[in-house]
Amino acid sequence: MAKKAELHYDGKVYELPIIEGTENETAIDISKLRQDAGIITLDRGFKNTGSTESAITFLDGEKGILRYRGYSIEDLAENASFLEVAFLLIYGELPNSKELYNFQEEVSKHTLVHEDVRAILDGFPSKSHPMGVLSSLVSSLTAFYPKSLDPNRSAEEVNGTIIRSIAKLPTLAAWSFKNRMRQPVIYPDNSLGYCENFIRMMFSLPTVNYEVNPVITSALNKLLILHADHEQNCSAATVRIVGSSHASLYASISAGIAALWGPLHGGANQAVIEMFEQIKENGGDVNKYVEKAKDKSDPFRLMGFGHRVYKNFDPRAKIIKKAADDVLAQLGVEDPILDIALKLEKVALKDQYFKDRGLYPNVDFYSGIIYRALGIPTDMFTVMFALGRLPGWIAQWKEMRENHEPIGRPRQIYVGENERKYVSINKR
Repeated sequence: MAKKAELHYDGKVYELPIIEGTENETAIDISKLRQDAGIITLDRGFKNTGSTESAITFLDGEKGILRYRGYSIEDLAENASFLEVAFLLIYGELPNSKELYNFQEEVSKHTLVHEDVRAILDGFPSKSHPMGVLSSLVSSLTAFYPKSLDPNRSAEEVNGTIIRSIAKLPTLAAWSFKNRMRQPVIYPDNSLGYCENFIRMMFSLPTVNYEVNPVITSALNKLLILHADHEQNCSAATVRIVGSSHASLYASISAGIAALWGPLHGGANQAVIEMFEQIKENGGDVNKYVEKAKDKSDPFRLMGFGHRVYKNFDPRAKIIKKAADDVLAQLGVEDPILDIALKLEKVALKDQYFKDRGLYPNVDFYSGIIYRALGIPTDMFTVMFALGRLPGWIAQWKEMRENHEPIGRPRQIYVGENERKYVSINKR
């Protein structure tokens, strides 16, 4: 017998279906509550509202579990390439050797962007935030591929848009960096792998070919995998709700980039470095700031510790900590900001106050350290995040469209004025 919940309201009883997921997650289906009872639920920020049933990512914050399509994040980060994980998220299964080869070949064929994109890029001031540039450039792809606007395209045509999105985002991301640095853009080299190609476009100059360090490539591969999807977060939910209007994939990704831009979402690793800089400017006393963080009356908060979803250690942080250690050891970077980061990590991992509250360094803490060590400006950190999150956004958009989900339309409780009569301006 199917499980049901009962709602007693205004002398009537309403039966609400129970939905159970494959990992024993349970939800009360209130889809028809307004239709049947004339009421809605209020859930600020949708913290306790399931907007969809999804087969992409499973996350258990209490147990520190993150899986893509059933595969643990630890297993994938240790063994897979980013394009393997992208294939898994988008198409549902890990590719075999032939499928992966064909996927890589298709991606490599589409890394170039139209030359007119450079004219758009040149129109941005050098002080433009790279995330704003990237969002605009991705949105502009609808002009170069107008057929992507047709919601009734064939599956083959939709897949072409997916491939182009994965192929072109590293080029556009690297070019947004070059615009920020006011350096000439570097075109992709398709003889290189996905991560190597991106790093080369970031750091090469027309007269200086950047030699890509394999330790850096490995660290970037892991970072992109760790960021590839994270269930119905702010940017993924944005991509789905924009796509639910039958907006194109490019427009939906552009909206996802804008959502990720905020400091409460993708901008968190930038905030981490800015906190380190604040500590340095005020004398570099790490212990002083640890005590400030413990003081509830002090407005200072440690950035990069704990997570609103994970109630224990962020499983991604365990993986990327090793990569951060490898990068710092390989590059031998001397940077007082990174010294402060390592001191803070050491103190926090041993301090009982942080242990009792599950305030461990999270993925933003370590990704900020890696990007800083690589010489990437802090306002580019979120662009790096977007590059990783792309396959998750595509998978969420694709699943939503294939499931024929309705247009997103949240309700509200109106708390404004009741009906009033218009008064002419000379009588007010």
